[in-house]
Amino acid sequence: MGFDEGRKTVGLYTAAVLRREQVTPHMVRVTIGGEDLARLPHRGYDHWFRLFLPRPDGETDFAGLPDRFTMKAYLRYMAADAERRPPFRNYTIREHRPEAAELDIDFVAHGDEGVAGAWAQRAEAGERVAFIDQGRGFDPMGDGEVVLVGDESALPAIVGILRDLPRDAAGVAILEIPSAEDAQPVDAPVGVDVRWLPRADPHARPGEVALEALRAFVPAAPHRAQAYIAGEQRLAAEGRRHLVAAGVPKGRIVFTGYWRYGKAS
Repeated sequence: MGFDEGRKTVGLYTAAVLRREQVTPHMVRVTIGGEDLARLPHRGYDHWFRLFLPRPDGETDFAGLPDRFTMKAYLRYMAADAERRPPFRNYTIREHRPEAAELDIDFVAHGDEGVAGAWAQRAEAGERVAFIDQGRGFDPMGDGEVVLVGDESALPAIVGILRDLPRDAAGVAILEIPSAEDAQPVDAPVGVDVRWLPRADPHARPGEVALEALRAFVPAAPHRAQAYIAGEQRLAAEGRRHLVAAGVPKGRIVFTGYWRYGKAS
């Protein structure tokens, strides 16, 4: 589908928090559910959405949300009452269970920092959320090795891609995480080398460890490789630059900067 096509996807859904789980020291999983989720298409891979959260300081108005996130819809959202409109962030479905009308969302948690991560750490059963389906950005080409690279913010997307890749896929997944304890079980094809890279320095710029590892890697057949790079903006931009220089065609690289180091999300 690709990110550009996915942004044209239509679908507004509402759900309620069912439970919350601390899955690793820096990752919180919130499970949401409800009748609306029974009609959500199961897209797999890095299926993502615009998640609208309850306000911590009062009543939240989900009623005026659009079913498609166009520029016009965004401007209308920004013109709504700032004291009632829900804050939103972009997230990836960690696991979708259509038969149970449930899905899991993993949040990077750093105490009270940010909006979504801070909410996830205190989310209670019954709280209402809403989201706009945005499709997926990764479509397997199936004719070469895959190169998947990201920091912890991209972990749900990359783990989802690994889960849904054909079982005969080959390649490498480079996953930078805050600590060794943040590694998670992964259902990856046996031919994909999954590398968990903890940051030795907790104050280091996120993405630099993954970028260094990527720069040391060159696909065996670059013209047939398919890459997905996500996370901190420098990692995404510089990682793409390295792969293009190594011979990977630009059209075979999906890259997205989720966030920028030193700037509030």
